[in-house]
Amino acid sequence: MPRTLADVGEFGLIAELTSGLSMPANVAVGPGDDCAVFIPRGHVVVSTDSMIEDVHFKRVWSGAGDVGRKAVASAVADVEAMGATPVGVVVALAAPPETPEDWALEFGRGVRIECDASGAALLGGDITRGPAISITVTAFGDLGGHPAVLRSGARPGDVVACIGRLGMAAAGLAVLTRGFRSPGAVVRAHRVPEPPYGRGVEALRAGATAMIDCSDGLLADLGHIAEESGVTIDVDSAALDVDEAQKTVAAAIGGGDPLIYILTGGDDHALLATFPAAAVPEGWTVIGRVQAVAPDEEASVTVDGQAWGAGAGGWRHF
Repeated sequence: MPRTLADVGEFGLIAELTSGLSMPANVAVGPGDDCAVFIPRGHVVVSTDSMIEDVHFKRVWSGAGDVGRKAVASAVADVEAMGATPVGVVVALAAPPETPEDWALEFGRGVRIECDASGAALLGGDITRGPAISITVTAFGDLGGHPAVLRSGARPGDVVACIGRLGMAAAGLAVLTRGFRSPGAVVRAHRVPEPPYGRGVEALRAGATAMIDCSDGLLADLGHIAEESGVTIDVDSAALDVDEAQKTVAAAIGGGDPLIYILTGGDDHALLATFPAAAVPEGWTVIGRVQAVAPDEEASVTVDGQAWGAGAGGWRHF
């Protein structure tokens, strides 16, 4: 009979999950003590993300390894969005005692895979009993002596640029909620995001004036930059690349405009940044422009000069 977490116990599971971990040179103390210790070169950025079973993921849709990867990716993407280099993560897992040990071990393997991909070390965490599977990841990053790229620095005349996937996870969610498992590209995108690791630091060095990761949706997240910066952002829909898989999904579920996935879908964790026009790094796609707010109007985001008819949309918890 397969072992459960009740069989292996808290400390037995911790020992299995941390076995063989190696720490980078800037981590003085890793898992096993009351706290991890790392040695920063500059200011440190910190972000926390939570994932709750049947809210952020379903075990019938995603394997445990996918869940581990997604949990790390969503937290580390926030570090990238500040222009920092990922240092490490701490991971808290709550689960019912009847959860199979194999699920927890596969989850741990997914955490390690994404840590390796992002350059963040697994510094430690916590394991406890809970009524459902709940994961919290806190990510740390090092600015290396540079000021962080905030949401509040966009200036009229800047361009808006993006790197990474947009709207693929939303199309995947639309497929899964209808009981399908294809197209595979969008389903995989929902299960495991692919933040463009290393490109946040690149944006900082190139002179990005504002930046955010696309976790809640393109219009919603650009709206945060517009509001914090006191500007209007206009998105050029012709610059947005609609994937063939997104077109397939839109056609299959009613023939709607596939652009809605890109404009309002979250969870891809692409990076969105504003730059002076001559400073956009290679590989980034210019998708819009920053404009001054017109008299008697408020900061806003438009598409092709008009308010998007379907609203900003995006992921909201309440």
